[in-house]
Amino acid sequence: MELYEQNGNIIYILNVLKKYSDEDHMLQIGDIRKYINEIYSVDIDPRTIRRNINLLKEKLDYDIVTWNENRKGYYLIKNPDMDFESGEIRAIIDTFSYSSFIPKSISNEIINKCKNMQNIYENEKLKDYHVYSDNVKTSNKEIVKNIEDISNAIFNKKKITFDYYKYELNPLLKNVNTGERIISPYAIVYQLQEMYVVGLKEGKATLYTYRIDRMKNIKEKQDKVSDKITHKDVDNFIKSTVSMFGSYGENIEVICDMKLLDNAIDLFGENSTIKYVDSNHFRLITNKDIEGFKRYILRNLDMIKVIEPEKLKKEIGNIIKNYLKR
Repeated sequence: MELYEQNGNIIYILNVLKKYSDEDHMLQIGDIRKYINEIYSVDIDPRTIRRNINLLKEKLDYDIVTWNENRKGYYLIKNPDMDFESGEIRAIIDTFSYSSFIPKSISNEIINKCKNMQNIYENEKLKDYHVYSDNVKTSNKEIVKNIEDISNAIFNKKKITFDYYKYELNPLLKNVNTGERIISPYAIVYQLQEMYVVGLKEGKATLYTYRIDRMKNIKEKQDKVSDKITHKDVDNFIKSTVSMFGSYGENIEVICDMKLLDNAIDLFGENSTIKYVDSNHFRLITNKDIEGFKRYILRNLDMIKVIEPEKLKKEIGNIIKNYLKR
């Protein structure tokens, strides 16, 4: 037991420095000794602590500022290549808190892991953290495993099979298995707080998207994916989609209210052309899937005028006419 504790000394010291020290909270040798005693019920003499700190610095390359350097105390400096900054941790926590593609229980586990990577002073800033969202999170607890399985299949260049679930109302609301799918997966995409896999559906020549939180029972097949699809094909497909509706793009030209400028830039990116019309309007020229863009127009109907294609204008007009007839 004594040898075990001696071997653990350097780990005890490192953990205390990680959890309780930073530039604004330097520790004396006595502080380190006290924390080790409180947490691990082990008493380490000051010389052993100093010797192990030197070992961490000189042999294991931990950036530790010592009392000899500042005459104030000891603290651990984060490794910029390995340790997350507090703002980066907060961004990760917010992403998982507000994303609907991952169950609440799993997002809470990930958030706790993130907090364990920070010291107590950084976590103090999160003690009143609250999620202000009415997003409905998925109940599919296979989501993390799904991402792992799809990633492995993409790496192995193998096809996958899975069951795909959708909600049906007949007359009760149920999450129904719509049957087995076989696809060649090429990419995982995150868009509008959902995660999708982009793949070539078995027997089809075009790419499709599938919500990963709606997939269950993923199995990797021995069959290789089609080599007819290139990285460029996938890239062009993703860039052409709006809201992951999953069809290939067509040339679209619209006049938009200037209030939509930031939103249009965020959604349609640098590959689209935006031209000044007047102080209240801009022209958006892009190549996107008609189905997805149609829904974008309907969400902003009073601020968008379709110039082309003509069929998009007619589809929007028919939707409005049919709605007014109800």
